[in-house]
Amino acid sequence: MKIKLKNYKEQLSNWPQKGHHIMAQYDDEKIIVYQSYKKEIGKFATKNQYFGGGFSMERMTWIKPNFLWMMYRNGWGAKEGQECVLAIHLKLSAFKKYLESAVYSSYNTNLGISREEWQDQVKESSARLQWDPDHDPHGNKLERRAIQIGLRNELIHSFAKEDILLIEDISDFVKEQYNFVLNDDLDNLIMPEENSLLFEDEELNRKLNLA
Repeated sequence: MKIKLKNYKEQLSNWPQKGHHIMAQYDDEKIIVYQSYKKEIGKFATKNQYFGGGFSMERMTWIKPNFLWMMYRNGWGAKEGQECVLAIHLKLSAFKKYLESAVYSSYNTNLGISREEWQDQVKESSARLQWDPDHDPHGNKLERRAIQIGLRNELIHSFAKEDILLIEDISDFVKEQYNFVLNDDLDNLIMPEENSLLFEDEELNRKLNLA
């Protein structure tokens, strides 16, 4: 795997405990996001290094930069139809582009627009933005919020082929680490090294409510 790994508990002391944070592994060129699929779709993507085959371009696809948030949603790869866990090395410029065009998936008066304006934006936008409670390895809810981004229309086509640098199948790694969770042995749990991402674009940071 071309992912930097680090002990979970070593990272925990450096992570923010609350607020909105894009917890991710990233550098100046790329960011790693996660998705889970049935084996047919995952194997096609890993073999061909793009999404096709049984992957639907007509449905919204959601990407998550936070490893533990993905593990909460897919049950550490144990949920039916989510057995194949993919680590997608995505161009950071593409990830930023998604966020710049994204519309919040639910209405809030803090958005500074009317519900009608928000509804119009949702219809037109090809990206959704959603913040949810983050979770620890056991699935317990945290105060910190985790982000996920939904893509459709032209952005799903861009994501599927043009924006990806590398697709890795990390299913076996996930299974190995899940054993430590099941045995309540978090001292030995290893996961991708993650830090909170902030952009140089202050307007984008404000839009995302980043701490």
